[in-house]
Amino acid sequence: MTDLTFASLGVAEPILRALAAENYTHPTPIQTKAVPALLSGRDLLGIAQTGTGKTAAFGIPLLQKLSIGHVPPQPKQAKALILAPTRELAVQIEESLRNYGRFLNLKMTVILGGVNQNTQVRNMSKGVDILVATPGRLLDLVQQKFVRLDAVNTFIVDEADRMLDMGFIRDVRKLVAMLPRDRQSMLFSATMPDDIVKLTHDMLRTPERIEIAPQGKTADRITQKLYIVPAQQKRQLLSELLKDLAMNRVIVFTRTKHGANRVAEHLSRTGVVAEAIHGNKSQNARQRALDMFRTGKARVLVATDIAARGIDIDDISHVVNFELPNEPESYVHRIGRTARAGGEGVAVSFCDGSERGYLRDIERLIRMKIELVPHELPELPERYVGHDELLERVDECQSPLFLVVEVAEDEDRSVHLFFHAPAESPTTRGFAGILHEGLDGLPAAEVLAVPDDAPYRFGLGEAVSPLRLRGMVAMLSRIKRQVRIRIAA
Repeated sequence: MTDLTFASLGVAEPILRALAAENYTHPTPIQTKAVPALLSGRDLLGIAQTGTGKTAAFGIPLLQKLSIGHVPPQPKQAKALILAPTRELAVQIEESLRNYGRFLNLKMTVILGGVNQNTQVRNMSKGVDILVATPGRLLDLVQQKFVRLDAVNTFIVDEADRMLDMGFIRDVRKLVAMLPRDRQSMLFSATMPDDIVKLTHDMLRTPERIEIAPQGKTADRITQKLYIVPAQQKRQLLSELLKDLAMNRVIVFTRTKHGANRVAEHLSRTGVVAEAIHGNKSQNARQRALDMFRTGKARVLVATDIAARGIDIDDISHVVNFELPNEPESYVHRIGRTARAGGEGVAVSFCDGSERGYLRDIERLIRMKIELVPHELPELPERYVGHDELLERVDECQSPLFLVVEVAEDEDRSVHLFFHAPAESPTTRGFAGILHEGLDGLPAAEVLAVPDDAPYRFGLGEAVSPLRLRGMVAMLSRIKRQVRIRIAA
């Protein structure tokens, strides 16, 4: 804990009062460095993990700057513009600024997609001091002439690397081109890919650079654990772990929207109150899920990476990587949801056979081996390993576009699908991508055996009715028309 206080950084009394009401007395490292630099008028490049206090780092100086000699904004104008990649993050930034600026007479609003624009247009009609927005909807309203950017004197881009991931960088560049050249600018990012480096050169003028944690370093207060578990047993393992009541506020990450829904539905069936949050949900549904989780009515929040980027909730006890992310940096962002505000937390990761490469990339990035923990689930029956004759038939097949679908029935008469295909075929790799994302309401697949000289083998660990099986085959035939599919019982 630092001996510095916000008062010693030069923060004004009304903001100090608001911070005290939020129990914020000592600044975090990024706040200690950023607040004086920004109060002096410098541009800033902040490289920091999630949970380090970035919002207050840029929000406190912004509020102080706007409150000095305050002049009311003109209609449709904003004096400060903050861009965020997700709706949740935009809402939470605006909420935080309202809290920090509660004793200041500043007007602020948020503009985001997924809801009717009429209220946003009405809020902008008289102008605001601070506008927090997602890029797409803001660009729409600017082009409709409901918002003017010619009076912006402070510009902030938060989570810039996630902007890049979501394809918003082009919109950001369009918005930058509409801003006055004479302004103070800040950019915050957890990582610095080449496109973000280029954006900083275009957007910032001799910025103060603040890097709080090395890129790829995970928070020291997070205990990290790893379970090696087949894809079809992951839900069972999650249910077993949740019997521990110490897991009282848990975020579970999946790679896909369908996966998030399936995990949440599974947990609900087992008596765990769980909510899912992802891009297909309406803004109201996402906000409701967040509120349920924040207030403790939901014990588990199941989320995709993009949706979770804006979640700023303290006291998250555990993060569970139900599926490992295919971008190692996302692992750092995910587990940073716990151990916030000086607390401690636990990150649990499930890894199946198809995710070993992702695990290697993650451990290379964070420069450590994640502790491997054994589980007590029963080993899957031998039938899941595969039938030699089917593998031999694939090996003998000359066509790289040949696929075998195996249907295995276990003791409780649940049906499981397995797919065999030649390993080196580009079609196989494309097919693997489809299965990993899940298809037509079916779960994502696990690649079970992938030595270089062996065929790929995909498994869908889910009970499937004959009707759904036929639908699956028909769907695969439509998507990959050149693939011939043989069903082998």
